[in-house]
Amino acid sequence: MRKTTWIAIGLSLILVSQSSRLDHSQAPVTPPSGVKTAPPTPMAEQKAQLGDDETWNPEWDVMIEEALPRELLSSRVGKDVKVFCPRFNRLSLADKRAFWAYFFQALAGAEAGLRATADVRHNEPQVAVVDQVSHRMVRSEGLLQLTYEDADRYGCDFDWDIDKELPEHADYKTILQPRNNLLCGVKILTNQLVDQRKPLLTRSSYWSTLRPGWPGYSTFLKQMINAPETCGLVRSHHQRPLEESRVRVAESMMSHGIRGQ
Repeated sequence: MRKTTWIAIGLSLILVSQSSRLDHSQAPVTPPSGVKTAPPTPMAEQKAQLGDDETWNPEWDVMIEEALPRELLSSRVGKDVKVFCPRFNRLSLADKRAFWAYFFQALAGAEAGLRATADVRHNEPQVAVVDQVSHRMVRSEGLLQLTYEDADRYGCDFDWDIDKELPEHADYKTILQPRNNLLCGVKILTNQLVDQRKPLLTRSSYWSTLRPGWPGYSTFLKQMINAPETCGLVRSHHQRPLEESRVRVAESMMSHGIRGQ
């Protein structure tokens, strides 16, 4: 009876997971009113050129934008994102949401190469610890490289009791489902910027890719180059060195503990 139940659950989760994938044979889904899809990051552009299906799904923009709390759309975060979106405080709500959707795409690129089933076990002493939920060595999983402990810490929809019965890289695991993973990321970032009042780029960020000088940080900065045009950054390819210079200034500022004003 128990085996039958798990099979039923697994099949149900497969359907949910498949429905969230981008079908490249169909026209893009029109986003709901007030929601804009974000432009592709350089990594997504490259994957498209290579015909790689493990890339960003525009439907995920909608998931993120609809989950954003009002605090991440307020002027209080304007100085945190100024280096990437100078006009943030002057944008419409739809454009602010699109910026955050782009931000999480860039973060997913730096963290997991835009692969929803990415699963990494780290050997660094500071992260090679036991997950207090799974009681196994911590593994970073999914688009934003999260852990089962985040279910307790941030109220994320990960269920170890279900996932422990499933194959390690099954895309229907609760922690690997894009919606669960990305919405958990929104909660974590809100905790950092709003609850803890820490800057966006800080050495104490949940994600090492947002920590100046840490592995993956430069990759994240490069992925932010294509931020939405409404943000006020130069978009043309021949002017990208100017954008990269702006990002290098941000990296220098953050590495010395200076928060954008």
